Amino acid sequence: MALSVLLLLLVVAATATTVSAIDHIVGANKGWTPGVNYTLWSNNQTFYADDFISFRYQKTEHNVLQVNKMGYDSCTIEGALGNWSSGKDFIKLDRSQRYYFICGIGGCSNGMKVSVLVHPLSQSPPPRSAVSAVHSSEKSAAPVTVGGLDSLVLVGFMVFVCCWI
Repeated sequence: MALSVLLLLLVVAATATTVSAIDHIVGANKGWTPGVNYTLWSNNQTFYADDFISFRYQKTEHNVLQVNKMGYDSCTIEGALGNWSSGKDFIKLDRSQRYYFICGIGGCSNGMKVSVLVHPLSQSPPPRSAVSAVHSSEKSAAPVTVGGLDSLVLVGFMVFVCCWI
């Protein structure tokens, strides 16, 4: 019986995968401010469902509004779908779609707007490395572990317990 449980646990650990969400920092080290080409920045990123997009800015000078395409194109805030103003806003991109963000305090007309296309997880490349939560100037790994090293430690402990029973 113990050998069957051990084999089952080893199979589960061997098939476990690691999935991680990425935090995309808008504008990298320049942040959310006028004079940054956010179209160029977003074209150099790959966004997947459950990733985060974060905006860093002076909260007394700017904000972030999620708008539809018309609001993005015309820099209008009517009918905004979301509104953030903390200066360090983390927004989960929870579904596959195109998202539109603008600065609603006059910055949109100075180029403070970004559009990102979010792909479904099923179209993602092999799992992203989830060894540690590493922050860089462009994006950071925020791992969500489903298996991996944690599972192997658990399996090792269970093997130890099974051997002593």
